Amino acid sequence: MTALIPSKIRALAHRKMALSALRANSSLSVRLKRYNHHMDQARALEAQGGEQ
Repeated sequence: MTALIPSKIRALAHRKMALSALRANSSLSVRLKRYNHHMDQARALEAQGGEQ
């Protein structure tokens, strides 16, 4: 059985938010900024989760 790791769950949530940011009804620059922000958060959380 796999254990639920909060950082991995949050990383997955940020990845989903990043993808939804690309589909939002906003300008390209805003969508890209939101996408990059959420992907940075996801990468940081995954790196943090690997250390535990």
